[in-house]
Amino acid sequence: MTRDSERPADRVSRRKFLLTSGAIGAAGLAGCSGGGDEETDTPEPENDDGGSSDGSDGSDGSSDGSDGSSSDEETSGDSSSGGSNEPSLLTGEGSSTVYPIANKGASYWNGNAPPSDGEYWGANDSGSVPGWSEIETDQHLADYFASQYGFEATGERSNPPYRATIGLSHSGTGCEAVTNGLVDIGNSSGPITAELDWSEEKRDEEVVDHVLGRDGQPIVVSQDIYDAGIDQLTAEQIRKIYQDEITNWSEIGGPDQEIFCIGRAVGSGTDTSFRLNMLGDAEAEMPGVDTRQGQNQGVAQLVRQNEGAIAYMALAFTGEAVRPIALEFDGTVYETSRDAENTIFDSEYPLNRDLHMYTQITEDTPSGTDNREGAFMRMFLTTFGQKVFVEDNNYIPLPTADLEAEMEKLPDTA
Repeated sequence: MTRDSERPADRVSRRKFLLTSGAIGAAGLAGCSGGGDEETDTPEPENDDGGSSDGSDGSDGSSDGSDGSSSDEETSGDSSSGGSNEPSLLTGEGSSTVYPIANKGASYWNGNAPPSDGEYWGANDSGSVPGWSEIETDQHLADYFASQYGFEATGERSNPPYRATIGLSHSGTGCEAVTNGLVDIGNSSGPITAELDWSEEKRDEEVVDHVLGRDGQPIVVSQDIYDAGIDQLTAEQIRKIYQDEITNWSEIGGPDQEIFCIGRAVGSGTDTSFRLNMLGDAEAEMPGVDTRQGQNQGVAQLVRQNEGAIAYMALAFTGEAVRPIALEFDGTVYETSRDAENTIFDSEYPLNRDLHMYTQITEDTPSGTDNREGAFMRMFLTTFGQKVFVEDNNYIPLPTADLEAEMEKLPDTA
């Protein structure tokens, strides 16, 4: 668990920092970056259909080879508005749980597909993409959202008004990075109050909390345990496993097999949320954990490769070899199917958690969200964005009332 530290009084603002050291930021955030216990070479997570974590089936978000990441150079100029100077690179870092949403969004943004491209934008005369009805435009994808904030449209594929790049680390790392002015957006699957041990008052003074979707955070078991009949556990059984009170599957109706208990790295939002929601305390001890992994990808790999395994992780990383199980809380069983009466995809599911993108309140941006950040996040808060970036990654879209509340946090459109 990371801790809040005093920021130097003479620290330059985030905007000035980005304008003077953009090349360093881009190089540091391309690919994987962040905390010391993260993995830097992890496999793509599995979805139920075997596709990649970003829901694009291996596609890069544009038809001519754009990979969704920014080039290493950053343009100079006013980072928060359009005009004669081009806006700066938009940077983000943090949670591997939020990463599939944010990275796929950056890939689509950088691809800047035209409306005629039904795979990435959807033709507005065919309704091929759910949610298109709310968006009527002949502009390219990033052009459409950026132009609402006064940025000049390019009208060119793979040439958005400004580029976006998303780094992969941990929730705590992302929260620290945005509050230290190192990135524009800090991705976190745990609340910043828990990640940095902040009060709610400090949070409201330092950052704006943007919620773009939700995760049902399932409990998963290895294939051998699932095949042996362990497809449902109670919350109390889970607690006892992680607190080292149950150590063999035979104690809860399974095979005579020692439990291999996997946890996420301390400082990850998935770990923070699990402790809060399952154990009641973000710093609760879990002596039953045999090993920890820095990212969801590593957890999924361990579950696939080890017998007798159990883990907690993000929904986007589950699959045939990493099977989520039903959970019983206080007499209610939450199934793994979206069609069930009570399901892990429900907002009532006790392990449900918000997926955050934090932006920093600065002297230059007292509202906490500049126009580049506002345009980018507006894309996720449409029905189109909730379908393509949230639901298609096996996460939970926000209800209409929540979408409207999140829109209120963004800058006014031009």
